Amino acid sequence: MEYSNTDFTPAEEPATPLYVGQHESQRETVVTLELQAKSQALGYDLLTAPITTSHFQSRVLATLEEYVASLSKQDSSKAEEESTAWPEITSFMPEDTDLEPQESNSALIGVISPWIDLGCKDPLIANISRQVFHLEVAYAAFCGVSNILVPGPLLESDTIGYARVVLEGLGLGPYVQLHVLMPMTGESELEGTEAAHLSQLARGKYVEMPNGDEDDDEGEPEAFGTWVTWDTIRNLCHYSTRLSLALEIPRQLPSVDLQSRWYSESIRFLVYPRTTFLRNAKGYPVLSKPHQQYLSHFIRLRFVPWILLADVDPISLASNIEENETSEEPTPAEAAAKAQQPPTDPTSHLRYIRHLQHTQPARPPMERFGQGYQDYIQSPLQPLSDNLESITYEVFEKDPIKYEWYKRATAEALKDLHAARVNDGNPIVVAIVGAGRGPLVTRALQASKETQIPIRCFAVEKNPNAHVLLQRRNNRDPLWNKSVTVVRSDMRSWRGPPSLNQTENPTSDSSPAQTYDKVDILISELLGSFADNELSPECLDGVQHVLHPDHGINIPQRYSAHCTPIATPRLRADLLSRSGSEQWELPSVVMLQQIDFLCPTAAQASLTPRESIDQIVPDVQEAWSFSHPISAAVLARSAPDGMVATGAARVDNSHNVRSCKLTFTATNQGVCHGLAGYFETVLYASPTREGVIVELSTNPVTMEEKSKEMISWFPIWFPLKTPLFIPDGGEIEVSMWRQTDDRKVWYEWAVEVFVSVVQANGKKKRSKIVGSEIHSSRANGCLM
Repeated sequence: MEYSNTDFTPAEEPATPLYVGQHESQRETVVTLELQAKSQALGYDLLTAPITTSHFQSRVLATLEEYVASLSKQDSSKAEEESTAWPEITSFMPEDTDLEPQESNSALIGVISPWIDLGCKDPLIANISRQVFHLEVAYAAFCGVSNILVPGPLLESDTIGYARVVLEGLGLGPYVQLHVLMPMTGESELEGTEAAHLSQLARGKYVEMPNGDEDDDEGEPEAFGTWVTWDTIRNLCHYSTRLSLALEIPRQLPSVDLQSRWYSESIRFLVYPRTTFLRNAKGYPVLSKPHQQYLSHFIRLRFVPWILLADVDPISLASNIEENETSEEPTPAEAAAKAQQPPTDPTSHLRYIRHLQHTQPARPPMERFGQGYQDYIQSPLQPLSDNLESITYEVFEKDPIKYEWYKRATAEALKDLHAARVNDGNPIVVAIVGAGRGPLVTRALQASKETQIPIRCFAVEKNPNAHVLLQRRNNRDPLWNKSVTVVRSDMRSWRGPPSLNQTENPTSDSSPAQTYDKVDILISELLGSFADNELSPECLDGVQHVLHPDHGINIPQRYSAHCTPIATPRLRADLLSRSGSEQWELPSVVMLQQIDFLCPTAAQASLTPRESIDQIVPDVQEAWSFSHPISAAVLARSAPDGMVATGAARVDNSHNVRSCKLTFTATNQGVCHGLAGYFETVLYASPTREGVIVELSTNPVTMEEKSKEMISWFPIWFPLKTPLFIPDGGEIEVSMWRQTDDRKVWYEWAVEVFVSVVQANGKKKRSKIVGSEIHSSRANGCLM
């Protein structure tokens, strides 16, 4: 059966579940069971609730004022002040909080008091804020409120001090989830509290006064400044899986590269203030096209962030039902005046978000195929040492592109060999090595039928279970029609097609009297996520003895490994949560989605904030490549017997060692968590017909052109044990090695960061600022 894009596309995709909450910065109504019930009836899933009341704030302010007054009376020196005990904020009293343990609290988001300043440079304010924070987190956890919204640090505050308190908060309860509320850039657009903020009470000696010589206007804040603050917080909190972001989406989205950076972070809430929304012609709230595109990217994630609508459509227990029932019919003048007024839908913002939820564009084929596996770490296959299960083969066979391209490559190769009259009218010998359940056999037979060029087909498979299925298919499939010779053997020990004049059993390798023909086209699908990581070079070298030395064709003919530095905080947090240390030395197959490419190409400079983050083009560079067949001299040196016999004498595999040193340039500051790996392959390029070439690619730069919508391979990820901070314009130097000891193959990798500094003489000096250790997967290498 042919696979096509329409075969793979479902008729209708179900809407992605989306949790939407309502937040009021100055909630005046106590969050009771009745208010929760009403919010759920309106369509909200979550509701924020302040942990403490205004009474508690008044009590804290009174304690603070009393302490400051006592210090001023004593006229204390700094030394005396430091030796004085800080004022103590005593435990809650009933009037300090409206929160109490209830089953419905699982749908509540506790909100830490927005008037505290955990990063204040005045140690008194910082200590008071810390005590308030501890009391509120502990009490919320006691009441069963596990999700807690924490106001982010203020501009110019002590980020390290703030992060330290947040880290303490994570230890106050085993199920506490802290979500730091931060704007994408610049100032928050949320409505502030009208009450006094503790930062305003910081003492003058701790407040940095502006220099009179400086201009009042200090210009725009650094674009990545807020992200740098967040990076500091989550790094000092050890990438805790119980710490995440509540990201405030501004009215004007920042640059695409900053959008991409935030997209890669661990975000639990997307916060949409009133100012983010526009009004359409009918007066209803809508999001701009760039905002809609950005939200769509988040909705496609494995873990979809929750939406928090902030300071829009307030909820109260007051009802308008009675008013509607008793109101008289309006006069024509009143009706006309009412029509000109903006709509007063109490859930207009919520209904719009639900509309977006149910009208999302269809996911790309790769995302439909890999749904649930986004950013999920898997170990690479070991096809030589392990026999694959049928379900594994079945997953690969669902690719709508890969096998069609293999059929095209086989057809083009048949045309060229037929034109060259290589077999004097005899059928062209085609062997599929590592045949699995037979999809490539089917494509070879289809190529023969479509080109009307007869072939003699062999299917070689070492897996005894798959061998049974191949035999059955050969007997039952009308296309195969018992025309395929099925051989159970490791491809490296297969002697090749028995000569046509032999009378012995063609599937047996036991008779020394047999003679063997050569294969004209040798087809394999041994490529891994990094091209050679599943030992395609070693396998194809081992079976090359059956390939015709003059005109034999390998499909694929060439493949290359490619890589680029990436930021992927979610994957790092995943590895940190695991015990042991070997995970840092093991490349993983991952459907990379929530990542940020640290080194884009020069073309990205032209992207505007209105562009989509999927238009970012990363700088993906080639690490090394392999071509087949290899030269006879190299083959003879690697396998003196002319054939690799499994379990036999040691084989020289040194010709398959590779290494590279690549240099990338980062546009913006960031953190490198590892390398993303891809591959490109030339299945077949005609030597006589210019432009006839069939290629596959997982490289995001070339995949659209070479094999759009291919789904067979996820990228590979080489992690770094220690993240490396990259400054603006920093150079990332990647060193990689493919190593072998003739028994197994493994990888080694290291990353260094350099900056170029202009010296006094005007010349640039390249200086190293940080580097990783050398990582090695030798302990988990692929067995030959």
